[in-house]
Amino acid sequence: MSPEGPDLVIAGAGGGLAGALRAAELGLDVLVVEVSEHFRRGNNTSMSTAMVPGAGTRFQRAEDIDDSPDLYLADIMAKTHNEADEQPAAALTQVSARLVEWLVDSVGLDLHLVTDFHYPGHSVDRCHTIEGRHGTVLLDHLVQRVRDTDTIDLLVPARLVDVRLDDAKRVAAAVLESPDGTTEEVPTRAVLLATNGYGADRELVAEHLPEIADAVYHGSEASRGDALRIGEGLGADVAFLDAYQGHGALAQRTSTLVGWATIMHGGTIVGADGRRFGNETTGYSEYAAVIAAQPGSAGWIVLDQRIHDSCLVFTDFRQTVDGGALVWADDVEGLAQATGLPVDALTEELESTAALAAQNGSDPDRFGRTSFEAPLQPPYAAVKVVPALFHTQGGLVVDASARVLREDGSPIEGLYASGGAAVGISGHGAAGYLAGNGLLPALGLAFLAAEDAAGIPATPDAASSTGTTPRPPTVEAPA
Repeated sequence: MSPEGPDLVIAGAGGGLAGALRAAELGLDVLVVEVSEHFRRGNNTSMSTAMVPGAGTRFQRAEDIDDSPDLYLADIMAKTHNEADEQPAAALTQVSARLVEWLVDSVGLDLHLVTDFHYPGHSVDRCHTIEGRHGTVLLDHLVQRVRDTDTIDLLVPARLVDVRLDDAKRVAAAVLESPDGTTEEVPTRAVLLATNGYGADRELVAEHLPEIADAVYHGSEASRGDALRIGEGLGADVAFLDAYQGHGALAQRTSTLVGWATIMHGGTIVGADGRRFGNETTGYSEYAAVIAAQPGSAGWIVLDQRIHDSCLVFTDFRQTVDGGALVWADDVEGLAQATGLPVDALTEELESTAALAAQNGSDPDRFGRTSFEAPLQPPYAAVKVVPALFHTQGGLVVDASARVLREDGSPIEGLYASGGAAVGISGHGAAGYLAGNGLLPALGLAFLAAEDAAGIPATPDAASSTGTTPRPPTVEAPA
């Protein structure tokens, strides 16, 4: 690393590692600082299902799927009722295909298109993932690539506690704190805040997200709002602090993710009275608050052997099964006895959903649900689930290059934000969340920040969709 300091300091070793690799690829020296020694199993990237949306990828074309950034953006705006910040949303949908193909071609991730079930809100299949569909595999690969790159240093544990600007109000140094409390100023001309949101700060959650404040927090304990504090101290604008990703399918017994594929393959959720209470296919994020409002703040996902077998491709689901969270029964009576649910109500609900499934979605049910892949068949299984907060979605306002903006819309030169540290693309609340709205801003905004730090403008044709990259510009040493 240059004695004058790194060209770019990245706080957070999750999705921000994509920015580190892209920056190094473009000729920059990078320092990544991470506060948690257990980040490879404890940050939100590692806890994800590794779903990276890409609109217009070669993997979609191979499946004859017609997609485009404009269609993807329209899906985001529809899901958020036109509330999402359109500038970062447009930038991310535009770069999404290039990002996915870069992750394959340059980073070496073995991504494939998910076509075995359809995520709510996406009008076409565009989520790409890896074998096992788990973020630990994704993050481990990124970490190994970072450690194999001579121009990236990884400092763990260390915390970014402040960013110092020069007289021209440009980034001049990153202030780092070691575990013993000592601080050090590292000269740099650019800082990327990739520290996620504030989900681990219960006071902030209670202030901004009261509807989910009492739910289980299933995210990184390092997500304490560091980016908010640092950014606001520098005059940054913030928005959508009431936005979050919830999840309605966390197994109560094992605290593992059951996964919404159980629902999209035809499963259903009933309450303690054995009755369904909503349209489960609206989305797993908003359904967390729906479950939280039920008596006991819990529900039961009911599935069968077909759904069980279809979901084994997910590491999370296999962990749930191996943990003994599912109960099985040969018939409805046995399932009611095993779960303590009223047999008459449970029988009526399963008969009703079977009839709807037989109609193949021709008529919506009383909650508006039309998608039941097939009637549930005995033997039946059920798993008790509780609502969870996975991560917050609002944060520092950024532009199409991931530059952090002041309230007047001007950028703080050299300061970037990505993932949960940034404003996000989910609008308000939980209902605007689409699968991938966590990973795409985490990886994509970090990718765009790296390109801007290297002098590449934020345009869709900054590089071709085949993964090839333009010649990097000359990088000046920091003043």
